[in-house]
Amino acid sequence: MNKEIFIATRNKGKIAEFKAFFQQKGLTVKSLLDLPEEIDVVEDGNTFEDNAMKKAETIGKRIGKAVLADDSGLEVDALNGKPGIFSARYAGEAKSDEANNKKLLTELSGVPDKDRTARFVCALAIYFPTGKVKTVRGTCDGIISQTLEGDHGFGYDPLFYLPQLDKMMAELTKEEKNKLSHRANALVKLADYWEEWSKENI
Repeated sequence: MNKEIFIATRNKGKIAEFKAFFQQKGLTVKSLLDLPEEIDVVEDGNTFEDNAMKKAETIGKRIGKAVLADDSGLEVDALNGKPGIFSARYAGEAKSDEANNKKLLTELSGVPDKDRTARFVCALAIYFPTGKVKTVRGTCDGIISQTLEGDHGFGYDPLFYLPQLDKMMAELTKEEKNKLSHRANALVKLADYWEEWSKENI
């Protein structure tokens, strides 16, 4: 019988990214789109890891399967790590990318380029049917620009400048982004641990 892992998202882009990883490991990949019921989890943790673990564990215990969940966001050094876990709703519960970017630019008004360092963070948590939960964290460093550029991506991508490429995150192709994003970095770390973790728990 095929071993399964559920991805705790309805985002088809994320599902495809994780599917590519886990299918290489011989697992059948499903997502929240495959469940007959909707399972809502309140993300009220203090860290990305807290939220990812809660999501993975809540859903995993409900369906009795291995579940991977992620939580991600932007940390800006000049703002003491904000917006952090509140990245999606930084400007309010409406979760507007445009409003979030506008608020970020306002908060950083007058801050020179050298002090606008930031990073995207992705925490991955996997709940195993044995009851264990494992996490990894991936990051992608950059600088918050003073203007929005680029038509790709979403969220804060139009403001996130990558010095090594001299491009904004929103100017990258999907293939380029998938090689260096915080999620890609987290998946590289997951690959390092996967054999050991899955041997014990799947």
